[in-house]
Amino acid sequence: MILGVDIGGTSSRALLADLDGTRLGTGKTGGGNPNSHAPAQAAAEVAGALKAALDGRDPAGVAAAVVGMAGASKMADPEIVTLFTDMWHGVGLRCPMLVVTDCEVGFAAGTPKPTGTALVAGTGSVAMRIVDHRMAAIFGGNGWLLGDEGSGYWVGREAVRATLKAIEGRAPLSPLTEAVLAEVGGTGSADRRRLVITRCNADEPVRLARFAPLVSTAAAEGDEIAQDIVRRGVLHLVDITLAAAPTVDGSPVVLIGSLTEAGNPFGDALRVGLSANGFTDISEARDGAAGAAWLAATELLPDDARRQALHTALFD
Repeated sequence: MILGVDIGGTSSRALLADLDGTRLGTGKTGGGNPNSHAPAQAAAEVAGALKAALDGRDPAGVAAAVVGMAGASKMADPEIVTLFTDMWHGVGLRCPMLVVTDCEVGFAAGTPKPTGTALVAGTGSVAMRIVDHRMAAIFGGNGWLLGDEGSGYWVGREAVRATLKAIEGRAPLSPLTEAVLAEVGGTGSADRRRLVITRCNADEPVRLARFAPLVSTAAAEGDEIAQDIVRRGVLHLVDITLAAAPTVDGSPVVLIGSLTEAGNPFGDALRVGLSANGFTDISEARDGAAGAAWLAATELLPDDARRQALHTALFD
């Protein structure tokens, strides 16, 4: 049996499968990332997902497992390693716990090919060069303070900045800026500028990402300010993708994160931008836990034909 775990800030998912792709069990619990939750709580959430996926099967029968996690470097902390190793053994698992980045898992969830580029645009943004299924280089991903251009955080911040300019009379009010004002409860305020600044600063910075859906909606309805934010965000994302794939050689680009989804202005414009720069193999990451399980299986299946068959079984 193989086991894949996809640990996020809001949910943790586990998948148990056979090497023929038969899904034997799944589990889903709350956020289990020790970067965003108390480590003990995070480990407990992951344990719950593992127990649900195992569903009474002998954990000793799991031959290989991969855990995908944003900020996987956190697992270099000896205290975190001890906590998660104890949790792992506590649910009965004896195979090694191989922790990789969410980009590596996402790439595997989009293609069985070994080499290409993973592009993430969710709350944060990053492009990663993948070689033989593993991270080779990283571009962007510098966090909300130093970067993350084209991310949900950046998009939300640009929406709030545009709203402040409109309040000050340096730009026109638009459906987007009105929507931002409504979101912060400032539509009827006598001092809208101060209210927007105060309420946005009262939250954690990454909470600015909550305004990103307002930009998508407004852009789809023709709002020029929103469309400009989309255009600039896509330019950033294409730029880091080109940095990760300096030679456009036909290798795949796997899109990961809410902003990359087809059918919204960002996802659609991103595909156009990537295609215009010569990328032809563009796909979306699907089930991250299945991607992690497939990565675990690559250590057990030495030939490409069986790996491809397993990928098809897990995702099609």
